[in-house]
Amino acid sequence: MKNTTNNKLGRRAWVPVLAALGLALGTTSSCSKFLEVAPQGQPLATQFFQNQTDASYAVASCYAKLREYNLVAFNWFSVAVFPSDDVDKGSVPGDGDYLNDYVNFRFTATAGGPEGHWLGQYQQINLCNQVIYNVPNINMDANLRARYVAETQFLRALAYFNLVRAFGGVPLQTKPAETPDELNLPRSTREEVYTFIISDLTAAAGVLPPSYGTNDLGRVTKGAALTLLAKVQLYQKNYAASLAASDQVLTLGYSLVPDFYKMFRIEGENGPESIFEVQCTTLPGNCDASNSYWALSQSARPQFGWGFCTPTADLANAFEAGDLRKQGTILFRGTTTPDGDSISLQNSNERYNMKAYVPNSVTKVCLYGADQNIRILRYAEALLLNAEAANELGQTAKALASVNKVRARAGLAALAGLSQDALRQAIWQERRVELALEYGDRFFDLVRQGRAATVLKSRGFVAGKNEVFPVPLSQIQLSGGKLTQNPGY
Repeated sequence: MKNTTNNKLGRRAWVPVLAALGLALGTTSSCSKFLEVAPQGQPLATQFFQNQTDASYAVASCYAKLREYNLVAFNWFSVAVFPSDDVDKGSVPGDGDYLNDYVNFRFTATAGGPEGHWLGQYQQINLCNQVIYNVPNINMDANLRARYVAETQFLRALAYFNLVRAFGGVPLQTKPAETPDELNLPRSTREEVYTFIISDLTAAAGVLPPSYGTNDLGRVTKGAALTLLAKVQLYQKNYAASLAASDQVLTLGYSLVPDFYKMFRIEGENGPESIFEVQCTTLPGNCDASNSYWALSQSARPQFGWGFCTPTADLANAFEAGDLRKQGTILFRGTTTPDGDSISLQNSNERYNMKAYVPNSVTKVCLYGADQNIRILRYAEALLLNAEAANELGQTAKALASVNKVRARAGLAALAGLSQDALRQAIWQERRVELALEYGDRFFDLVRQGRAATVLKSRGFVAGKNEVFPVPLSQIQLSGGKLTQNPGY
């Protein structure tokens, strides 16, 4: 779905969301009637969701939201990237020093990162709810109608997965809110949120196609729903369900790309290993809508970008000798990339995220990296999910077959003769080096594996507290105390 049409349509599709929110906002307003001006040149919510075109606009807005600042830049980094042993703040002293609070677990309930993460994910949920609630009532192609709902069920599930991993139990907003009470819901339990996510993904997987034509590349597929389902079930330690979902993914025709480095370049987007990516495209004349800031934030400073999220020495040392993934993951100062760019010795940091690197040969109409897709799910992860679930169920041969496919692509020898615990540790290690610096799984992996308190102790992690982030104080205050805080905050 990487094309300028979808990006432009996504902007108009915000209209019904803003109009729907107007009811809640109006209940607290004391403005005079002369200030109550109807939106100019914009359809009201009651005028929208009338036909198939409206439906397509609304779905496009959900995809466009995926690259919005709260979901891919510093508020996302604060929750999913900085609190791990894979990255340091980077950049230079004095620039973004507050980000060290996330590196060293010093954040509080007033911190901006968790608040932005909370807001961004719920904005996405609201957009998806508009589609899921309204599109079934439109007289349009029945198959397309069902597919649109399934696509947004996946996107809603992804948003809730990002919330529940970060905060534990959160309010479950399952339809567009029409009253203040419907906007102000209490926290559901962690288990209730996961049950809802699994329900959304299961429903989506039953409807979505395994692939699309060229014009729809980037849309959610059956494989995306099943892979995320396998991941969610693994977080719940539902190993049989996780294995069943990933087994299906392994039959859908995905394959590992031979060149790990090239997979993360623009020419490698939406390739045979891609299961789901955030589609990022320059819109000439509309740079504000083009940029995701994901690549710009992390690339070599000052040569390409701002230099944040720099790989740690610990991550660099985690790669085995001869691991081909290291060159595709870490960009070292003073080296030359396979695309021929010399990385200056005068750059501010020793290491950068190679997966966010965009070669100089790429035309940059807007800011650096506006066309760099963000990889969310890949076939390699599906194999590792399959291996981990199989190992936990005692299916050693199956686990080894899956993990060794990933190692073979990396140029490493096959694993063999390991106990269940040794293989578990090996699979976790493969997850770290295979997925490093992509979509921010490392911290959440350490938490679910029960290793965060040990691995992150030197960074200030406090057991019983830092497994989750504080519910933003602003949200607790807006709720009138209906929302409760996580322990320790």
